[in-house]
Amino acid sequence: MKMDEIRQLTTNEIRVHLEDALEEMENLRFLHSTHQLDNPMRLRLLRKDIARYKTVLRAHELEHEPLSK
Repeated sequence: MKMDEIRQLTTNEIRVHLEDALEEMENLRFLHSTHQLDNPMRLRLLRKDIARYKTVLRAHELEHEPLSK
């Protein structure tokens, strides 16, 4: 998913996508360790998607955080 698409999602939607991605990553890692994974590049792409979700979530948190002195 591209950053523009992720930024248009709500915080709850991003969290759902993140949970799904983390679950998929766990499954892919298991398949990779048992040499049953057809496309190992999927791991790399999924890892980058997870980083994008976390980056946008953090940006949402910082927007709503009060300024401290």
